[in-house]
Amino acid sequence: MIPLDAIEARIEAEALASDPVTAADALLRLGEDVLAHWVAARGETPTDESHEGFRLLALHRQGARGEPSFNACRETCRELAYHYNLIAMEPGHPETAKRLRLMANVALHLFLFVTGKMQVAGLGEFCCASRPLRAAGG
Repeated sequence: MIPLDAIEARIEAEALASDPVTAADALLRLGEDVLAHWVAARGETPTDESHEGFRLLALHRQGARGEPSFNACRETCRELAYHYNLIAMEPGHPETAKRLRLMANVALHLFLFVTGKMQVAGLGEFCCASRPLRAAGG
C-alpha cells in the first residue's frame, strides 16, 4: 500500500503517463490504496477479494459497512472502474487521452473524499466538500 501522503502526487503523474493502459492500471491501484487506507484506519484488514471483477468495489463495500455516509463515494468507485474498462478495452481509441485525464480526476476525487472523511466523521452528504476541509487543515 502506497503511503496516503504520496497518492495525490502519483495520481497527477499517472495522468501524464505515455502508456494509457499502464497508467489506467496504476490509477485503479491508487484508488484501491486509498480505500485500503480507509479500511485500515477503521482497524480492519483490507480485503483482497473482488466484487464485480474489481478489488476497488470490494474495498468500498468493506469500507461502507457500518458507515452509511461512506456510500457517497460508491459511484465514484464505479466511475473509476468504468474509465479503467474504457481504456483497457480500447487503448487506441481517439478519446483515450481524455479518458485517462477523466480517470485521474475521478481518482483524485476519491482521494479527496476519503482523506476528508478520515478527518471529519460526518463528511459524506456533500462529498466534494472534502477539498476545503483538507485544504484548511481539517
